[in-house]
Amino acid sequence: MSAASESIADTVSALRTRSSDDRSGAQEAAWAQIVELQELAKTDKDTADERLNELFRLGGPVRDLDGPTDGILVMTTTNTATDAAVKLLTSMWMPWDGKRFDAATGTGDNRMTDSSAVVSKLIWPLYSMKKADKGKLAFDFKTYVEAGKDDPDREVMVIDYADIESNPTLIIRSIRDELVEIVPGAYLGKILFRLPNGNYSKIGYFALRT
Repeated sequence: MSAASESIADTVSALRTRSSDDRSGAQEAAWAQIVELQELAKTDKDTADERLNELFRLGGPVRDLDGPTDGILVMTTTNTATDAAVKLLTSMWMPWDGKRFDAATGTGDNRMTDSSAVVSKLIWPLYSMKKADKGKLAFDFKTYVEAGKDDPDREVMVIDYADIESNPTLIIRSIRDELVEIVPGAYLGKILFRLPNGNYSKIGYFALRT
């Protein structure tokens, strides 16, 4: 294990100990750690990817997440040109605000901005987002716990869009998110894309907090 990995492991262990007495403080510190890696990705993508992967593997499966969460796209891991384009676009406009979960039914959806509906109509003209008190709701999903596709030796919460008939076939139904809990209230996710051969490719990381 590298020194960086030991540092991340030690940090997570300390945060979990702190969480028993100071859940809010541990959550904020875990979130700050993720944001720090998000910043690192701007200058050293490979190191950020390595450390995020190590942090993800230290996480535990999410079993009781319920209600709305705030979210950030931490980084993408596709290719140099696409990553640069996504970075530029999301620095000017981020249409995604987070996710909502219903623990009782194992379902949820994505919290989107009002402006996202315009772009959605251009890409998926037959798909309609739902109205919310603030912004829009879109791209329903099912949740369940199983071994990860990217980390088959780890249990993860799967956020599955494939079997929801209302979801657009283009892109959305090929996405599989995998989520772990770093500490209660702070979560790290991998974005996977299903390839034509049925295998999955990691295309990015996201984070959620309650």
